Amino acid sequence: MSLPGDPEDMLIDEACRDLKLPAFRERFIEAATTARREQASYKQFLLDRLQIELADRDLRRQQRLLRLLRLARFPRQKWLEDFDFAKNPNVTPEVIADLKSPTWVREGRPLVLIGDSGTGKSHLLIGIGTAIAEAGMTVRYTTTSALVNELAEADASRRLSSVIARYSKVDLLCLDEFGYLNLDRKGAKLLFQILTEREERKATAVATNPPFTEWDKTFGDPRLCAAIADRITFRCTLIQTGTESYRFQATQGTLFPASK
Repeated sequence: MSLPGDPEDMLIDEACRDLKLPAFRERFIEAATTARREQASYKQFLLDRLQIELADRDLRRQQRLLRLLRLARFPRQKWLEDFDFAKNPNVTPEVIADLKSPTWVREGRPLVLIGDSGTGKSHLLIGIGTAIAEAGMTVRYTTTSALVNELAEADASRRLSSVIARYSKVDLLCLDEFGYLNLDRKGAKLLFQILTEREERKATAVATNPPFTEWDKTFGDPRLCAAIADRITFRCTLIQTGTESYRFQATQGTLFPASK
């Protein structure tokens, strides 16, 4: 057995640190002792160590993914693989496939999903967010009204700067129900601060019912509305999910199945 302070053990330990092989480093003395006792070949010993390291990395990757998904706070699980493109021809698989790649997130480009209720906006928003989290990036989902309320509470308790700083660090911010509720000037200004902090640095994805031409009703102040729209749409990917609710169609099909 190797003795404590053995020069070779110390060099192996240092090499494992540099090469970032924690599982190898943690158990190499025990493994070497077992291999010697069982007269394992050098190749078999090396293969066993590498397989254990790969298994350890896969476990840590899964743990990191679960942690990222918890941090994202998605209200429910949605996967892009489950999206029915046949029932919504406005959405093309090629565009969605591009959005699964984190490239656009690294570039800090926005994503805007516009369409009526039941056309798949939230499904796509959560599904894309999940894919980005699976790529190892940080994601945060919230509704626009919940975000504005959080910012207003933080402002009242003098914690606004820390909350804005926290949201400015997230790689992808997913804002659902954008434009559903009318915001007063203060709420719109708080939202504007978040978008300004993230502009061209971090990606923001929004799902909205009303088209751009109706956003002035949400934000009240035309100038502030224009500034918000400018930050969300500059270099954005725009997906129009249409007006026909396939969720309603599915409900109709359940309640009134076609006669055979």
